[in-house]
Amino acid sequence: MTINFDYEVTRQFDFDFEAMEKKVVEACLDYVECPYEVEVSILLTDNEQIRLINQEFREIDAPTDVLSFPVIEYEVPGDFSDLEDMVAEYFHPESGELLLGDIVLSIDQAEEQATEYGHSLLRELAFLTAHSMFHLFGYDHMEEDERKVMEEKQKEVLDKLQILR
Repeated sequence: MTINFDYEVTRQFDFDFEAMEKKVVEACLDYVECPYEVEVSILLTDNEQIRLINQEFREIDAPTDVLSFPVIEYEVPGDFSDLEDMVAEYFHPESGELLLGDIVLSIDQAEEQATEYGHSLLRELAFLTAHSMFHLFGYDHMEEDERKVMEEKQKEVLDKLQILR
């Protein structure tokens, strides 16, 4: 597994950010039983930069907590069974890893939400990463039934990791 970390902000954490992110990514991959080694990119940024990205890609001129940019278009969310036969571009030409996509996290939003929800920054960042990973697997939450499915999956992953509210 390859996780490419990029930082547009300098932030000191009281936990190992990259190790926590790796644990959450791996737990999500295990949860959906992904049969491949994968590559994911994670960018840690601030509200201003995520607002610009949100404006560019979603035409929403406001900051948000996390943005997900999946590479794969799944017919069924979390179904990896036909990927190899369908699109070779989903795989890195040198490493052979499945290219899942990009995650953009706003540290400003994560800090605000951790305070608002009364839990740790570690928990909030882990939640946002799990949320984004399920988007990279093709899940969404535009409809109520989709939202419930996605929320349950995120909860199960974080519970298994003992990253609780």
